[in-house]
Amino acid sequence: MTESTLPPCRRMVVLTEGRTTPFYAKTAMSLVKYRSSEVLALLDSTQAGQTAGKLLGLGGDIPVVASLDDVDSPDSLVLGIAPPGGKVPPEWKSIIVEAIGRGLDIVSGLHEFLSDDAELSGLAAKHGVRIVDVRKNNEDTPSDCVEFRPGCLRIHTVGHDCTVGKMVASLEIQLALVKRGIDAHFVATGQTGIMVSGEGCPIDCVVSDFVNGAAERLVLRSQHHDVLLIEGQGSVVHPRFSGVTLGLLHGSAPQGLILCYEVGRETVKGLDHVRLEPLAKLRDIYETIGSVRYPCKVIGVAMNSRRVDEDAAERERVRVEAELGLPACDVYRHGPDVLVDAVLALREELGL
Repeated sequence: MTESTLPPCRRMVVLTEGRTTPFYAKTAMSLVKYRSSEVLALLDSTQAGQTAGKLLGLGGDIPVVASLDDVDSPDSLVLGIAPPGGKVPPEWKSIIVEAIGRGLDIVSGLHEFLSDDAELSGLAAKHGVRIVDVRKNNEDTPSDCVEFRPGCLRIHTVGHDCTVGKMVASLEIQLALVKRGIDAHFVATGQTGIMVSGEGCPIDCVVSDFVNGAAERLVLRSQHHDVLLIEGQGSVVHPRFSGVTLGLLHGSAPQGLILCYEVGRETVKGLDHVRLEPLAKLRDIYETIGSVRYPCKVIGVAMNSRRVDEDAAERERVRVEAELGLPACDVYRHGPDVLVDAVLALREELGL
């Protein structure tokens, strides 16, 4: 069987074989942070005996094991990497075959669909397990440009580049709003976000004509909540990925934007000859194109300051706040409270 969502309450082994690093194991990092109670272990024979906390900086004492024999009663094997190109490492196939033979569901968010592999699909059918290709979808309808529920506030994270923390900022703001008693919901638009939340749409695998409609339908399905935190993808100024960013922006029609960036990054990811735009210019670009469908504005800045120390991060926070006149923070280092306050202020301003 094949499905496209990850049910809650799993007993997961996260496969990171040979790639248990922050660069490759983005999905694993999010799972050990946001679904830690369901992650039994990371599977990486090259790092067996270590912990997730030591290797990834997240996940505490979740163990790294050499074999499925070292894990007590798992029910699923989750591929925990997001490599360039989205291909399954060839040497992982034997591990996946073994897991299927043990009766484990297989969950993958890569662009290469495991369910399209005849051998794996046949084994899954034989052993009565599921292959869950998170990015697989059947979106085939353009946007209807409907009117959304007036009482629902839509907040969307946008970036100066790819992989700067848009998902994390969305999740941290949503969780903090819930702690304040607000009915806030995270809307996942990428493979890792879907694995964390258990639902969503893999926007980067939707046919280009239907991206706006897919984003619109995500909002329509979720707008019974009072506040939506809509996960961003890519960057509207990234020469490779701007299309999905623009479709998501217009389809979800946010009233408020959180601008996300990485401190110290100067060039576009994967294109070192292309320099990034200044934050002030990016704010103007996003507000201009975002307001084509529905009026929106940037209400705060989420910094990713992982490459600098505490003092440098604080200096950068002060500089950005002064330059843009907006609240700024690193949601890990400083907590998300100033951005939560900005969301609530916009809600009050709009009378929602």
